Amino acid sequence: MIEALTLEAQLREGLGSKAAAAVRRQGRIPAIVYGHKETPVAISLNAHDFVEGLRHGHRLLDIGISGAREKMIIKELQYDHLGRTIVHADLMRVDVTERITVEVPLEIKGTPKGTQEGGVLESHLDHLDVECLAVDIPELIVVSVKDLDVGQSIYARDVKLPDGAKLMSLPDLIVATCRVLAEVKTTEQIEAETPAAPEVIRERPSAEEGEAAE
Repeated sequence: MIEALTLEAQLREGLGSKAAAAVRRQGRIPAIVYGHKETPVAISLNAHDFVEGLRHGHRLLDIGISGAREKMIIKELQYDHLGRTIVHADLMRVDVTERITVEVPLEIKGTPKGTQEGGVLESHLDHLDVECLAVDIPELIVVSVKDLDVGQSIYARDVKLPDGAKLMSLPDLIVATCRVLAEVKTTEQIEAETPAAPEVIRERPSAEEGEAAE
């Protein structure tokens, strides 16, 4: 079982952008809790503790609300216009025995052996959708590309998932590939490879035609 980030929440009474801005000025992040067919609850969390928990890879939250504790996961984070500061969080209630579908980041590791033959690595996906227990959400999934040869690809179905996890992304999605770098040709090379235009041979006018033209 993964370790949950323990936080204490405060109920929010005022809603709207002005009330949310006031919460943020207090060093807290406005959030909404929903799920399990219960009424959504507006709360706020300590911004420093919440952000630090995310930086340490916590995906499961243990949040105290009005004396009761509930397990939650982060469904969506909203950032400011610079994309740096979290301004709102959507949280979903979960049960420790519940299987859920989540996005798990991918970490590409290794250098393809095809690079020794002029190949280059191309990464196409940064995450996979997997189904797992709410308490077993992987922090990330490592994908080794060291055995990739030129022209070969790793598909979603090829990725080894943690025990108990099930792939929910399309199995034929390409995760990474090793391809030949396209050759950039110079103008001289292009002109040298371009076949010359055939010479147009015109029929010479007869003597009579020449005299007529004069």
